[in-house]
Amino acid sequence: MRNAALNPASPGQTDRRLPLSALLALATAVFITSLTETLPAGLLPAMSAGLRVSESATGQAVTIYAIGTALTAVPLTAATGAWRRKRLLLTTVAAFAVANTVTALSTSYLLTMTARFAAGVAAGLAWSLLAGYARRMSPAHLQGRAIAIAMAGIPVALSLGVPAGTFLGAALGWQVAFLIMTGLTVVLFGWITAVVPDFPGRRRDGQAARPRVLRVPGVAPVLFVTLVFVLAHTILYTYIATFLDGLGMGASTDLILLVFGVASLLSIGVVGAHIHRRLRALTVASVLLVAVAAAVLALWADSTALVYVAVTLWGLGWGGAPTLLQTAAGDAGGDAADAAQALLVTLWNAAMAGGGIVGGVLLDLFGSTSFAWSTLVLLAPVLAVVLAARAHGFPAQRH
Repeated sequence: MRNAALNPASPGQTDRRLPLSALLALATAVFITSLTETLPAGLLPAMSAGLRVSESATGQAVTIYAIGTALTAVPLTAATGAWRRKRLLLTTVAAFAVANTVTALSTSYLLTMTARFAAGVAAGLAWSLLAGYARRMSPAHLQGRAIAIAMAGIPVALSLGVPAGTFLGAALGWQVAFLIMTGLTVVLFGWITAVVPDFPGRRRDGQAARPRVLRVPGVAPVLFVTLVFVLAHTILYTYIATFLDGLGMGASTDLILLVFGVASLLSIGVVGAHIHRRLRALTVASVLLVAVAAAVLALWADSTALVYVAVTLWGLGWGGAPTLLQTAAGDAGGDAADAAQALLVTLWNAAMAGGGIVGGVLLDLFGSTSFAWSTLVLLAPVLAVVLAARAHGFPAQRH
């Protein structure tokens, strides 16, 4: 999950309603960005066979995407800061269409990874726009709800997109799933052109604040939680198909991902309704739910019923995490919120890349059973930091 540059609503904006069609277009952009990143998780065995490489090597398709975002989000966001917002958003959407088409048609591992890297670069720019865009087009008192609507694309991608892509990959071939992504992106391009308002870019101010933002009380704990929480989640999620294969449940991957995603969708609804009053409590609950899920998968994965219970808890914990973390970073950053959000984007994607790499190493050295244990171990310091940062970072009450 990735978000930067949060711009205030336009001065003088008097419409007290949300621009729902435009926000749903942004949510679809979030959906495509998230699904492009995570789709290989459900298609890993088929992609591995098609590209004639190991599953751990194919898992790096998620890693290279995240590396593309982590390396380029900050410099490209700064370089394109003066661009009109709609022009930049359409550029990123077009880049996704090209990258997914190349991924679908490629039979070369190297070319596939190059396309995935390019998609990650486009994602970095997209995430630098989307939450700020939602805020700018919405009245001040509804900006939190506007961001929640835009970010709903994440759990929808998990609840519908990845399971559907997994099913289509099994039925028609993994390439078809990526070609469908291209078709959706073309539709989105026209939708954005028709209904999303344009805004001017911004002056290159505040860039010097980025190194200093780590000294703002509360920012460092939020960024630490982001880095380690996303790493813990990604180790397990990237290799979920491989993990389930090891349990003899590989044929149920699409259904299990559907359960995970539906639970995630419920989670983001709860978070959106209560985040203004219970940011800290919701974050603690999020970490605990994922930790309990990891413990169940580590200890009782031989029970099919308990696997479904664990996946449900995992989705309930993870679904609202992007909204919680981006809100915590923006609140803690204060006047340096843009810089805090840019760092969150970079660390989020560094963690995604790290999860793919660490998961591949764990798979080769210890097998798929090590994923749940690793996730559980990593979540211990995450919970400790959230509980300790009660004055700054994850306060009991938002101001």
